[in-house]
Amino acid sequence: MHKLTSTQWTLLVLLTLVWGINWPIMKLGVTGFPPLTFRSLCLWLGTPVLGLALLAMKVPFRIPRAHWRELLVLAVFNMFIWHALIIIAVQSLSSGRAAILGYTMPMFSALLGAWFFGDQLAKRSWAGVAAASLGVVLLLWHELSNLSGRPTGVLLALVAASTWALGTQMLRRTRMPVPTLAISFWMTLMTTGVMTVLALVLESDQWVAPTPSNGFAIVFNAVLVFGFAHAAWFYLARSLPPVASTLSVMLIPVLGVFSGAVWLEEVLHWQDWAAVALMVASIACVLWPQKKPDKLDTTGA
Repeated sequence: MHKLTSTQWTLLVLLTLVWGINWPIMKLGVTGFPPLTFRSLCLWLGTPVLGLALLAMKVPFRIPRAHWRELLVLAVFNMFIWHALIIIAVQSLSSGRAAILGYTMPMFSALLGAWFFGDQLAKRSWAGVAAASLGVVLLLWHELSNLSGRPTGVLLALVAASTWALGTQMLRRTRMPVPTLAISFWMTLMTTGVMTVLALVLESDQWVAPTPSNGFAIVFNAVLVFGFAHAAWFYLARSLPPVASTLSVMLIPVLGVFSGAVWLEEVLHWQDWAAVALMVASIACVLWPQKKPDKLDTTGA
């Protein structure tokens, strides 16, 4: 197991708390408010916060021209697709379900790492994949059995999680000779432009003034999610091994489910409880380090 420094542990704890409680906050943000527009406003406010942080820490912004194409590819899979699809899914699902589905990312990451990047997938990891798949089936079953359900939201969340997983694998392997915070800033800035265009094209006829709850969610996402959490995640994903950098996701969906139940009075069905247990078991199977076998005694003693 990779030994984390005190700074890395602090970032993991804060990242888990911010992303965990943000699921019901995002649900507040898109209630009665167009989702892509909500995400665009968060980015317009959050990107300058991140930029000021780089200036304060004297982090250089420059990305060599030779790496612009790689930066764009990283932004597509780490930011563009994830942010567009997951915020639409949040509007049509409960915040807890969106959190569970969004954080199937480690499962997809493990599979993609084994299939395309040469990572070794342990036998118990296949059990984790099966558990996560069953959890998804439970959630999809409830949506299909409920006349007001939105199975499309489930599918959007799964596509978002799988593309984020691919982006994470790519980010871990990048050799761009620039600070991770600089990569984070430029990906966030590009995402601001993409989300703004999508909101303008698809939602301009739905634009309304944000309510106080919408405004609170926008500010929370701007400052804590885009100004802090995304930069912290990219730093951890790039600087630590896969197990260490993704341990925090084991608690994020659980925080999302129960904070949504407390703050938004979302009703938890047995499928939700079962899905939480299955997802946590799945992530633990995939990410928890295995005990190394004892070395054989070759002394003859």
